[in-house]
Amino acid sequence: MSAPSPAGDARGLPALLREVRGALEELTFPLDLPTSVGARSSAAAARAQLNDYILPRLASLDAPLVAVVGGSTGAGKSTLVNALVGRPVSVTGAVRPTTRQPLLLHHPDDGAWFDDARILPTLSRVRLAADEGLQEGSPAIDPGRAQLHRATGADTLLLRPMPGLPAGLALLDAPDVDSIADENRRLAGQLLAAADLWIFVTTANRYADAVPWKLLAEAGRRDVLVAVVLDRVPSGVEEEIRGDLLTLLAAENLGHAPIFVVPEVRLDATRMLPPETVEPISRWLQALAADAEGRRDIARRTVGGAMRALAGRIDAIADAVLQEQAVGDSLRASLDAAYRDALADVLAATEDGRLLRGEVLARWQDFVGTGEFMRGLETRIGRARDRVTAFFTGRPAPASTVAEAIGSGLQTVITEQAARADEATRRRWRSDQAGATLLRDVPPWRADDVGVQVAREIRAWQQDLLRLVQAEGADKRFTARMLSFGVNGIAVALMVVVFASTGGLTGGELGIAGASAIAGQKLLEAVFGDDAVRRLTATARTNLAARVEGLFREERAPFEASLAPLTHQTPAESLRVLTRRLRTALPAGQYPSAEGEA
Repeated sequence: MSAPSPAGDARGLPALLREVRGALEELTFPLDLPTSVGARSSAAAARAQLNDYILPRLASLDAPLVAVVGGSTGAGKSTLVNALVGRPVSVTGAVRPTTRQPLLLHHPDDGAWFDDARILPTLSRVRLAADEGLQEGSPAIDPGRAQLHRATGADTLLLRPMPGLPAGLALLDAPDVDSIADENRRLAGQLLAAADLWIFVTTANRYADAVPWKLLAEAGRRDVLVAVVLDRVPSGVEEEIRGDLLTLLAAENLGHAPIFVVPEVRLDATRMLPPETVEPISRWLQALAADAEGRRDIARRTVGGAMRALAGRIDAIADAVLQEQAVGDSLRASLDAAYRDALADVLAATEDGRLLRGEVLARWQDFVGTGEFMRGLETRIGRARDRVTAFFTGRPAPASTVAEAIGSGLQTVITEQAARADEATRRRWRSDQAGATLLRDVPPWRADDVGVQVAREIRAWQQDLLRLVQAEGADKRFTARMLSFGVNGIAVALMVVVFASTGGLTGGELGIAGASAIAGQKLLEAVFGDDAVRRLTATARTNLAARVEGLFREERAPFEASLAPLTHQTPAESLRVLTRRLRTALPAGQYPSAEGEA
């Protein structure tokens, strides 16, 4: 298939991205592999960014830019936000974490952009009035709103219009990226993934911390516009710290990021910074907001970088899927082999004479009588029919005793093979970490339950034979013979012929079984003829094999169920195809155009 044109790619991006999202939604990574946990988390993050940022931003490149204010615990993010808007609106304090819910501040004219689920659709909305404060313990805060702030869950986005902010730009105060609360760290990562630009706040003594730099490295890979705010910088060390920080940023492809320094100063009674300390940051933000085309360029750049990063992430996810597929195929192969061997052993037992020994032979001999009887069958079929008729007057053992003996022997063989297949599968799976984990959901094998099921299927198969005999004897020419020999007796003879081979017998059993087989064969031929006997025997064997296969399908069903999630996952190759299409649709240097998303 030829690659579509770039213009066609741009117009088809939303549909392609929705296809990517659907493929990611089918991934569960059910196996316990070293790569599965990370891949599961990566797939969830990719889905979230598609929903929270990429698809919404593609649909509205002219929407206000969202600048997320993020950083480490105690770096002063909320204090910075309060200073930028000129009043205490975000909670500050010594108790950590202070930012429990994200607070989005925007110009009053931009409210419509954020009231719906354009960005961060998984977060519910609570709108605050413009004159409501959130500074806990300060005179500006409404006690009722303070209670709301403490009670509202982390998955709530607080919206508040701020006339002091320029139109076209919103500030989002995020939880700490290294918060002690897992939910806060997760939410901080989600908010950063949904941002058009990052305002990263750190301090003079914590700017090299590992956790923030992991996120800054991701920003460099995604080509996100980043501004770094160095907070609480002591007098006299500004240039030294700025130079060191610039070197670190350049190593992560962020050497172009502006650095703003906030000196170490005393806060006023409402925990506000002096306005002049944040004036350079305010001017920079106002300049961004005033340039409509520049805002669109930032949005294109960020969403383009997010999609390229998404393609790379999906490649890594596909590697993990491929590993799960390989392990799953190996586990399934061992399952198939165990039950295939079990079926083969059962069928072999029905064909090599093993079932015509012991009690079965004794019951059959009681039923058909002496060797003199069989010689009569061989010489005079009519006379033999008279003797067989005499069997049903009460002298020989009834046919049911032979059927019971055959059923009992067959049940033992099938149950033993089912047990061996189950144990072979469990032994192989226990040797593998992923298989051992899957076995936790597979119920233990129960001989009594299996025996009941096997007995039921054997009785059903014997009923099949009765119906075969009745159907074959429906022709009026066979009616007299059927009445003479009895349907049950003929069905028992058919069972004997089905199992009548001598491959598994030795010594005296060999002669007895051979004579027994001849007796059954002659009896059937007397009723139906040679061709019909061959057809009936083949049908009976086929029906038996089908019922044993059905039993083994039920036996292996719990193992199959534990592997089922693997069959429902998007295959690795399908993910790689989507990755190639993403890269083709957005080659290096090309960003979605406003016309492309219309």
